[in-house]
Amino acid sequence: MTETYTVELSDVEVKALHYVALDADLWIQNAIHERCRLAIEEMVADDIRTKLDAGLPISGTKDEMVLASTLPSAQERHDAIVAQIAVGPPGT
Repeated sequence: MTETYTVELSDVEVKALHYVALDADLWIQNAIHERCRLAIEEMVADDIRTKLDAGLPISGTKDEMVLASTLPSAQERHDAIVAQIAVGPPGT
């Protein structure tokens, strides 16, 4: 499965992007793919660390490890923090 995202930039943002990038589309694509690459590395490292700590074998490709990951998404982490703030600190 793949997803397509569309980015809308103001005239000011377009002018600024062209100031720093020879090819705006290439720059945007590279920025997104690089951030995904870093997240993949973080998720794989977490999976390996978890398996090593549990004495489990490490198997699968990076893609398989990421797809099988049960790490919470950014939205899930955000929701948990908001819920914790709404409840207040423990013992209050």
